[in-house]
Amino acid sequence: MGVTFEEFNFNRQILNAIADAGYTEATPIQQKAIPPIMNGQDVMGIAQTGTGKTAAYVLPILMKLKYAQGDNPRALIVSPTRELAMQIEENVKTFAANTDLRVVVLYGGLGPKTQIEQINKGVDIIVATPGRFLDIYLAGHIVTKTLQVLVLDEADKMMDMGFMPQINRILEIVPVKRQNLLFSATMSEKIHELSNNFLEFPTIIEVSPQATPAQTVNQQLYFVPNTKTKINLLRKLLDLEGNITKLMIFCKTRVAADDVYKFLQRKYGEGGVKVLHANKGQNTRINSINSFKNDEVKILVATDVASRGIDVSDVSHVINFDVPVVIEDYVHRIGRTGRALQHGEAITFCGPAEVYYLRKIEKLIKQTIPVSALPDDVFIEETGYDERQEQNKEIDLQKRKDDPDFKGAFHEKKSANQHKKFDVAKAKVKYGKAYKVATGKNKTSRKKR
Repeated sequence: MGVTFEEFNFNRQILNAIADAGYTEATPIQQKAIPPIMNGQDVMGIAQTGTGKTAAYVLPILMKLKYAQGDNPRALIVSPTRELAMQIEENVKTFAANTDLRVVVLYGGLGPKTQIEQINKGVDIIVATPGRFLDIYLAGHIVTKTLQVLVLDEADKMMDMGFMPQINRILEIVPVKRQNLLFSATMSEKIHELSNNFLEFPTIIEVSPQATPAQTVNQQLYFVPNTKTKINLLRKLLDLEGNITKLMIFCKTRVAADDVYKFLQRKYGEGGVKVLHANKGQNTRINSINSFKNDEVKILVATDVASRGIDVSDVSHVINFDVPVVIEDYVHRIGRTGRALQHGEAITFCGPAEVYYLRKIEKLIKQTIPVSALPDDVFIEETGYDERQEQNKEIDLQKRKDDPDFKGAFHEKKSANQHKKFDVAKAKVKYGKAYKVATGKNKTSRKKR
């Protein structure tokens, strides 16, 4: 049995929120980082996404702030991307559910008006991308003198994306007396330099991701064009696999988990399947897990958040209905089967927009997952317009992750037009009257004539 959250010095409100979110045991980085952060030390954590690092710093911050106070922020969490900022904000809201602490997330890509209104209502924790934070600060809407904790999350990624000038500017405007936390997936020379400027006598914590699936698990992969075809394939596999004694089906989102659950409910009836995700109440989740453990139901549909810390020993099959976005979760998922030297089957359905994560998983586990052809009698559905758009958008995002200069087809057109307009404006300024005469726009001189 690992370390439980009860062993940390958290108050009851936070412990209840952790339990409601379905977490039971602390991950290695949480075990190592929470005590020094709670003691007010500066901490440098070398850990990738998926190791539980967000909770490792969010929980002690909530404990330190305890309740809403004043109008100005007392903690600032800086992250490189809008997606990560939103994910961190969701974590803060989840763990602060039983407190009155106020969190505001700031990122670009949409007008700052609403974000400024939220800050003006009073805020305890700001989660922000560097550029948007500075924009709103320089416009006079953020008071930084009350800040007690500053977190730089995924600092290496911020450097790769060219945010160093903004980071240095933020360090100039926050109070000298504060607690600093720095998280990075790698320990490069640049990060070392930043930590020297930023941290005072830090506690350094390093956690490598768990990257080896059990040898007793047989892995299998199907390439599937869309969600409806995934459902058809699931139906087929359930008909074929007579040796499924206990099955866990993992989905990326609550919506997907509910959809798969409804489909299985029609097939197996009310009592044959249970669903587990963060939207379900604590009692419902405990009942679902117990029914599954005690063989009252044979199938459990779950999201990754809800499945952490579930110890069920005799799962015969795991089906990844979606490829996990947090790649380490793949190892967690398939580790549910093939335990205690028993043999297990892990089957993954991979859509067009999920290949990116699949390749990262194969790199992590240092294996190529064997591909199976779709059975002949699985009906391949047409991909609907909305789903196709969603897939294309996701693929664009992935390309942008690997290459911050990638703008996608739409942006290329737009930037070409912008360049044209810019050149024209430059010519007007540079050549003045000559430009007007050359383009026949010298109307005033014609009138005089």
